[in-house]
Amino acid sequence: MRQFRSLLLREVQLVAKDHSLLLTLLIAPLLYAFFYGSIYSYKTEEEVPIAVVDEDHSGLSRLMIQQINNTQMVQVATITDLSSAREKMLRGEVQGFLYIQKGMEKKVLSLQQADMVLAVNAARFLPSSDVMGTITQVGLTVGAGVRLQYLQKKGMNTEASMQEVMPVKPDFRPLFNNRTDYGTFLLPGLLAMILQQTLLLGLAGGVAAERQRGGVFFEKKKGPSFQEKTGASFEKKTPPKIKNPSLGTWMQVAGKNLSIALYGKGLFYFILFSCYAFFFLTVNFGVLDLKLLGNPWELAIVTALFLLSLIPMGVFIGLLFRSQLLCTQLMAFSTYPIFLITGYTWPIQQLPDALKVVSGILPITPFLSLYQGIVQQGAHISDRLPELFHLIALWLFYTFICLIKMRKLQS
Repeated sequence: MRQFRSLLLREVQLVAKDHSLLLTLLIAPLLYAFFYGSIYSYKTEEEVPIAVVDEDHSGLSRLMIQQINNTQMVQVATITDLSSAREKMLRGEVQGFLYIQKGMEKKVLSLQQADMVLAVNAARFLPSSDVMGTITQVGLTVGAGVRLQYLQKKGMNTEASMQEVMPVKPDFRPLFNNRTDYGTFLLPGLLAMILQQTLLLGLAGGVAAERQRGGVFFEKKKGPSFQEKTGASFEKKTPPKIKNPSLGTWMQVAGKNLSIALYGKGLFYFILFSCYAFFFLTVNFGVLDLKLLGNPWELAIVTALFLLSLIPMGVFIGLLFRSQLLCTQLMAFSTYPIFLITGYTWPIQQLPDALKVVSGILPITPFLSLYQGIVQQGAHISDRLPELFHLIALWLFYTFICLIKMRKLQS
C-alpha cells in the first residue's frame, strides 16, 4: 500500500508540473463532453426545407401540402415550378422538392393509382432519410383518408370502411430510443469514446514523457570505464540532469516490482476517470436529457473493468515512444478511426477482415456493446456474457504484453 500511495502522489506531482498533461487530463474531458454534447443537444433534425411543385392545383394537393408543412420534420419553403425547384436544391436553399403531377386528385377519387415524385439531396444522409419517411407517411395517410370517405359515401359503415382501407394495420413501436432521434443514439457512445481517448492521451503521453527524460527505469549497469581501467585522468563531465529528480524514477518508487509499477502509476488515472465516468452519467446525461435504463451498479462494474483494461494498454503504447509529442499526436489522430471501427456506427460484420481484427483488440469494442445494452436497452451483464469475457481477455492480454515490455526495458 505504501508503494501504491507513493506512486499515486508521484503521478499527481508529475501531472501538476506538466502543462500538456494537465490540459489533457483535467480540461479536455469536460470540454469535449460539453462541446460535442451541445452539438447534438436537440437530438433530431427539424423543419428541413423543401420546395413543392404543384401542377394539380386541386383541393387534395393543397391538403397534402398543408399536412406536410404541419409536420415537425419538414418545412415547405416555397411552391414553385420544376426548373426553379431544381435550381434551389443545387444552391442548397432546399434539401429536395416534391412534384405533384396534374390530375392527382381525379385519379385518387376514382381509386386509381396516383404518383408523387420526391427528389431529395442524398449527399446529406439525415435530411434525405427524414424527409422521405415523413412525406411517405403523410401521403399514405391522406390517400387512406380519401379512400375512407369514398367507401362511406358508398354506404359502408366506418368500421367496415377502415378494414377495407387498411386490411393490415402496421403497429410501429420503436424500443428504447422512442423518438428514433440521432442524438439519443450517438451521445452515449460519444461520451464513452471521450473517456477512452483522453485517458490514453494522458497516460500514454505521460509514460512517453518519462522515457524521454529518462525517469522510467534504473540505468543499465555498466562495466568499469576506460579511465578506471587505465588510471588516466580526464576532465570530469557532469551528466545531464533529469527533470524532477526529487520524484525518483518510476521503478525506484515501485521497488522494481513490475505489477506495482504498472497499476501504481495507473491508480491515479483509474480514480480520476472513474470520477469522470460518474460525472458523465449524472451531469451530462441530465443536461442532454439522456436516460440510463439499466442497473447503475452493473454499469459501474463494466466501466471499472474497461478502465482497468485501458491502463496497461496506455502504458504499453507510451513505452513504445521516446517522444511525448509523437505519442500524443498518434493518439489524437487515432480517435476518429477507432470510433468508426468499434461497431457503434457501422456493423462490425460489414467491415473488411483486417479491420475486424483491429476492432477486436480494442477494449472499447466489447465495452460499447455492454455499455449500449445497459444504458440504452436496460440489459443485464448476463445478457452479453461474450462481450464481458472479451473485455476481460483484453485486460489480461494488455497486462501481459505491458509487463513483458517493461521487463525488456528494465533488463
